[in-house]
Amino acid sequence: PAIVSPAYNWSGFYVGAMGGYGWGTNAGSGGFGGGTVGYNWQLPGSQFVFGVEVDAAGASIKDSFSVEDQGVVAFQDSKISSFGSVTGRAGFAMDAVLLYAKGGFAWGNNKTTVSIPAFPVTSSDSHTHTGYTLGGGIEYMFAPNWSAKGEYMFTSLGSETYNLLGDQLPSGTIDFHTIK
Repeated sequence: PAIVSPAYNWSGFYVGAMGGYGWGTNAGSGGFGGGTVGYNWQLPGSQFVFGVEVDAAGASIKDSFSVEDQGVVAFQDSKISSFGSVTGRAGFAMDAVLLYAKGGFAWGNNKTTVSIPAFPVTSSDSHTHTGYTLGGGIEYMFAPNWSAKGEYMFTSLGSETYNLLGDQLPSGTIDFHTIK
């Protein structure tokens, strides 16, 4: 029997723009926008697609809370200002539709600020956290060399120690979800 090649071929280099919304129980919520580059391989006659993808985004994913102790209120604000990933991608092509899963290395820049207005003091510290990301999505090739995709990702970034008001405070892991 003859092997019939799929009508669409997902192989090749690509570049694109992306944006979306992120949220987490210890990361707050907010929007982001950035870019992505990658490369896909689809073997002749196969529906399986494998690839590598790199993305980076400027973000405004913010979280705030306050603590009161004996009438003195302290405020803490954290903001993920950028994040990105380097991931492997594996998918199954159905002509113009590609269903895929992906995962790999992730990073994020976070700034934490603590302020106590009653004693007019403020302290800030920033760190780059590293960890992993996992997720998947669906991509649709609507014209030759043009596609659009929707994607969900879970990201977990490891703890860093912040120097705030003279204390060394561990951040704990920063876990967040994104829809792109």
